[in-house]
Amino acid sequence: MELRIFTEPQQGATYDDLLAVARRAEELGFGAFFRSDHYLAMGTDGLPGPSDAWVTLAGLARDTSTIRLGTMMTSATFRLPGPLAIAVANVDQMSGGRVELGIGAGWYEQEHTQYGIPFPSTGERFDRFEEQLAVITGLWETPKGETFSHGGKHYPVTDSPALPKPVQSPRPPVLIGGLGKKRTPALAARYADEFNLPFVDEETTRTQFARVREACAAIDRDPAQLTWSNALVLCVGADEAEVERRARAIGREPDELRANGLAGTPQEVVDKLGRYAELGSERAYLQVLDLSDLDHLALVAEQVMPHV
Repeated sequence: MELRIFTEPQQGATYDDLLAVARRAEELGFGAFFRSDHYLAMGTDGLPGPSDAWVTLAGLARDTSTIRLGTMMTSATFRLPGPLAIAVANVDQMSGGRVELGIGAGWYEQEHTQYGIPFPSTGERFDRFEEQLAVITGLWETPKGETFSHGGKHYPVTDSPALPKPVQSPRPPVLIGGLGKKRTPALAARYADEFNLPFVDEETTRTQFARVREACAAIDRDPAQLTWSNALVLCVGADEAEVERRARAIGREPDELRANGLAGTPQEVVDKLGRYAELGSERAYLQVLDLSDLDHLALVAEQVMPHV
């Protein structure tokens, strides 16, 4: 199982904080550095304030060398699909082809109202999300010298030159995730390179993976073409005292994290990752909430990574 680092900068982080984590993750051999795409902190003051995901990733593209970079998840409500396709292609070029686009319909109404971003109904958000996927992937996959058009209701496109092109061909990987029973599996089957489940238990993983596999079968897509992954809060300690210390640092309880996250001793974490792997999960996004604790990453790299 590949291990990736996942951060939540809206909770309080500078660019230098993120760069330190990304570089340490790169040195230690983690597969990718991902960040959330939110403009409002949750349960904290979030100082010094939010950072834009794709601006941040552009910086990291130049300040790192090998680690892959991505979002979990960019909200389709935040950006128009054409400019987003351009931005991601630009960052892919800047990174030498290391970018992945995680994208979703958007869900956090308060950050929209506090930053002047329209927040349509759930049905309309999914309609817009579907069109965004069609436009973004269509722009990237249009051969050079040809044009792209899309006759959608929300984002019609006429004779676009479909430039610039990303480095990765035919396009950067697209990640879709979530627990929706119908539209989410259908969109993942049609557009995703990876399907991700955030912060869910093993039984939920089994059920939702099955829905996506059924959606793949409905359009004659081989589910093996998808990468399957989970995201889980990380809290690992060499002993119980270290587990408790790291749990306190992020305002959580060890027992709750053991139940709902990826917590405990290295062996406990290896065992739990093994259970997710048995369900078909191939990647784990380790949500690191204390960005100052780089020793946390080192412990996982030394005592978990070699065993999964």
